[in-house]
Amino acid sequence: MASPATNLVALTRQLVDIESITGNEGPVGNFLYRELAGLGYRVEKMTAEMERCNIYATAPEQPNPGVVLSTHMDTVPPFIPSWEDATCIYGRGSCDAKGIIASQIAAAQRLRAEGVYVGLLFLVGEERDSIGAKVANEKAPGSRFLINGEPTENRVAVASKGALRAEITARGKMAHSAYPELGDSAIDKLVEALARLRRMELPVDPEVGPSTMNIGTIEGGRAPNVVADKARAQLLYRLVGPSEKLRERVRETVGELARVDFTLEIPFVRLRTLDALPTMVAAFTTDIPALSNWGEPLLVGPGSIHTAHTEGEFVEKKQLHEAVELYCGIAKRLAAG
Repeated sequence: MASPATNLVALTRQLVDIESITGNEGPVGNFLYRELAGLGYRVEKMTAEMERCNIYATAPEQPNPGVVLSTHMDTVPPFIPSWEDATCIYGRGSCDAKGIIASQIAAAQRLRAEGVYVGLLFLVGEERDSIGAKVANEKAPGSRFLINGEPTENRVAVASKGALRAEITARGKMAHSAYPELGDSAIDKLVEALARLRRMELPVDPEVGPSTMNIGTIEGGRAPNVVADKARAQLLYRLVGPSEKLRERVRETVGELARVDFTLEIPFVRLRTLDALPTMVAAFTTDIPALSNWGEPLLVGPGSIHTAHTEGEFVEKKQLHEAVELYCGIAKRLAAG
């Protein structure tokens, strides 16, 4: 990898071809450690869990840079190897977020040649629990700005929706299905609770848009001829503000039908933008809320979130090259300010 700036496509494909489904980021982290060290960076491994390590690299000319470029190394399953055509690179992680890694390395190299020094922070676990970001936040070096990379089609995000995961659990009493009056169906209770939640109005932010709710999983019952004694659903709300009132309304709406447990929250965040750059709203969550000690955050990167996590995931080569220019321009503006 003599010059990432001229081998952007090759580097993206190399990264895609290293399987790094969440929990197995070790090999891709080792690859990045070797390559960045070979380029003359000071490279640190931050252990998150066993062989899973964040990679933090700085130029020896400036070991404490004010601007850090960051994204994640892990991908969702399944592993899909890379291939390309004239305009795009395909494969798992091509846009989320290995093409972004390649663009950020290329940008850091170009900036370094111009005497502008940025850090590079590549994280584990973003797709599941942000464990890498949480570990990194305890070791923040004092940077002023964090440019986080996610697929935004090279538009700067004005905000990133939060996430609130809810588990709805209904209990009942088993009985023979021929005599349902002798039992108490947990599934009936759960179905009614979910129907109420689907009718519930959700918060709307005039600039960001509406909160949304997805019923992700439903499970319960014993057999078709048994009145169900238990049933459970897992929901995910996308937040456009604080969660407290939404939590209260969910509990009130479900009432006595079921128990409500909130198992995960990633807060909604408003983000910095820069004049003259196109913007968007990120309806997805990122590592940014867990990286509060790394400076004021911006969110931007090549690729479309609509192809991320799909069988046909891809990133346009043109967007990768445009991202290099964009990261360089943003870093210079922030460093000068």
